[in-house]
Amino acid sequence: MTDSLGYRMKFGVVAPSTNTSVQPEFDSMRPVGVTNHFSRIIIPNDPVESDDDFNELVMRIRAATMDAIDAVKTCSPGAMIMGMSAETFWDGKDRADTLKAEVEARAGMNVAMGSDACQAALSKFGDIKRIAVVTPYMPIGDEQVRKFFTDCGYEVVQVLGLKCKSPVLIAHETEKTLRDAIIEVNDPSVEAIIQAGTNLAMARVGAMAEFWLDKPVIAINTATYWHALRMNGIEDKVQGVGSLLTHH
Repeated sequence: MTDSLGYRMKFGVVAPSTNTSVQPEFDSMRPVGVTNHFSRIIIPNDPVESDDDFNELVMRIRAATMDAIDAVKTCSPGAMIMGMSAETFWDGKDRADTLKAEVEARAGMNVAMGSDACQAALSKFGDIKRIAVVTPYMPIGDEQVRKFFTDCGYEVVQVLGLKCKSPVLIAHETEKTLRDAIIEVNDPSVEAIIQAGTNLAMARVGAMAEFWLDKPVIAINTATYWHALRMNGIEDKVQGVGSLLTHH
């Protein structure tokens, strides 16, 4: 017998307890017969005023991630998605690969991560070399993202961090703010724009931006959910969140 609603796939998703964007955005991309089952990485909504505060936030997420994986495993998902991104970029490509191996070992199934998803997404748009990135992070987080993409062979033209003042407040950034950030990092030399930070609700704005800019604008939640679907043989196209899910 199979699950009556998730008869094609049950995804177990782990996300910080403060995150209010990744769940609705993932659900908006969910094909029929695919279900998303969230487990929360429990962290406080402490103020983030400095690099030290941001580093502490990431370490708290790291410390609680495996418990969240254990919890969602009890619903017998078919695959796992990491619904947070800072930790998946931290300390560069080698650390990201180590993290994925650790998470897959704990989960006992394949895992889609934001860092891997961004690489996979960029590869669908040809030989892209020069990118710009928008994040909600403090400078220490921006440098981790820059290091990861540099390790992967990209030239990172600019990283714009919004320096959001707490984990919950990331989701309060408006579509206008996100639009302005995309405009700020864009120039003719930039071949693609990436957005990190799963609590920034960028899926819809990214889709609109890539239409007007005529270049890929890849929101982390869109890329991660697309990657999870394709990793598991689900080829459905989804409208309204950009060319990645519409054409690839």
